[in-house]
Amino acid sequence: MANKLVNEASPYLLQHAQNPVDWHPWGPEALDRARREDRPIFLSIGYSACHWCHVMERESFENPGIAKLLNERFVCIKVDREERPDLDQIYMNAVQALTGRGGWPMSVFLTPDLRPFYGGTYWPPHAARGMPGFDEVIEAISNVWSMRRDAAQAQAQTLMDHLAAFEPVPAASGQLNEGLLRAAAGELLRAFDSVHGGFGAAPKFPQPMAVQLALRLWNRFGDPRLLSVARTTLDRMRRGNLRSPRGRLRPVLRR
Repeated sequence: MANKLVNEASPYLLQHAQNPVDWHPWGPEALDRARREDRPIFLSIGYSACHWCHVMERESFENPGIAKLLNERFVCIKVDREERPDLDQIYMNAVQALTGRGGWPMSVFLTPDLRPFYGGTYWPPHAARGMPGFDEVIEAISNVWSMRRDAAQAQAQTLMDHLAAFEPVPAASGQLNEGLLRAAAGELLRAFDSVHGGFGAAPKFPQPMAVQLALRLWNRFGDPRLLSVARTTLDRMRRGNLRSPRGRLRPVLRR
């Protein structure tokens, strides 16, 4: 039976749409439910090409017993880091502050008002290789929330105070002008990998917003190099192993 990810556009979220976990996308419905029911949130962040994301899905999120524990005790939210790099950065900072390291899948427990109080990355379904089991983590966090909520709230506030140091510098006010747009076009061309497509050096992640920006700038300025950025990147993706859930990439280039 499908969960609430079934109507999402993200290939990563759609990969989890048939999990027995009652996943919600990040949005008002899930956040309102957490506040209304006074439930903590289990937030899982990953991306389609992440090996350990798929391992944790297979071992834990497809496990009926673990799914039952999550559904009974948390509002479960799944986020694609490639769609929401802003959320990914906020909660990665929290996990790194808690554990001294980070990675994906990122697994974070939040208060209903979205303050993180515990987190980590991959956990096996049961204790193994010196790691606690995800089933044990769920039980421990649930017990803390039920019986020592003050401690969880205090931890959340300590983390929020720490994260305040990572707040971005406010953007300068004013409107976009042609100079800024041309500068952005120059940065895209500078970072573009004309051999393999994409931007920068390996390892690479798909950057749909950068491709979209290249197309918008090409449409505005008519520079054929910007069209080549988009075409080459999408063509290399088509030839490679990156696939949508239906096994192919849909055509997106239209004038």
